[in-house]
Amino acid sequence: MKRVANSRFTIKGWDEKPYSERQDLQKLTRASVTKTFTGDIAGEGHVEYLMMYRSDGSATFVGLERIIGQIGGKAGSFVLQRTGMFENGEAKESYSVIPGSGTGGLRDLRGEGTSAIGHGTEHPFTLNYELD
Repeated sequence: MKRVANSRFTIKGWDEKPYSERQDLQKLTRASVTKTFTGDIAGEGHVEYLMMYRSDGSATFVGLERIIGQIGGKAGSFVLQRTGMFENGEAKESYSVIPGSGTGGLRDLRGEGTSAIGHGTEHPFTLNYELD
């Protein structure tokens, strides 16, 4: 049965550093981000993003995020695969639970979602999911 988990996350830390930067090439960075989730998903998240910035300030990014906590009263962890773009002050991304990444009560978790958020420290997070 499909379910919807509505949560909010707060960014607790954002550490971003270039790993390839030259005058004639797009800048590549890596960001290590920590989050706290509240609501239907409660727990802690840690995501590693790889980003490519264009000269106009827009960026494309990919990331893997491990969330440790609970959904629907079941505890465990899972990993999201994230892909997106940052443009005009807004990050638009899609994410999905990586099959086989769930542990504990979240072992059989499947799900996906999309978001569009601006700058700030607290944001809505929705996961459309199935859990046996």
